[in-house]
Amino acid sequence: MKKTCIIYGSTTGTCENLANRIAEKLGINSNDVINVSNLKAEVISLYDNFILGTSTWGSGDLQDDWYDQGLKIFKNNDLKDKTIALFGCGDSASYGDTFCSGLFELYDTVKQSGATVIGSVDSDDYNFEASSAVINGEFVGLVLDEENESDKTEDRINKWIDEIKNKL
Repeated sequence: MKKTCIIYGSTTGTCENLANRIAEKLGINSNDVINVSNLKAEVISLYDNFILGTSTWGSGDLQDDWYDQGLKIFKNNDLKDKTIALFGCGDSASYGDTFCSGLFELYDTVKQSGATVIGSVDSDDYNFEASSAVINGEFVGLVLDEENESDKTEDRINKWIDEIKNKL
């Protein structure tokens, strides 16, 4: 696996916890797990791969810290030689009509900057009404619902890691 960094935005700690669990399973050093609120532009040149994570707020918005600088940093860099996997967390019962929709904004940003995005997940195993993060029946990355389906989190993470680890 090439040098990989996990960048996450977390308000309640859920996305941070998931980022650390993913890092541990992939053998990524804790120094390579960064809260997006601490992200500096020069980090982009230090890594070949990124795993980006966010929660979804309100009517499908990204976690707030991504708006402060994270999106700008990824928009202002040529990512054509970067491989990026995405993960998001949401609440399918309370926000089933925008479940993990914040993930789409990350996807759209890195795709427009030239990145190769890996790790889409079939949406059939999820109970939700709508999500802008679904394209052709698949989420653009791993989505997790710690509020309603925490019993599925471990299996979902393991399956996703099995799919992406040889591509990173």
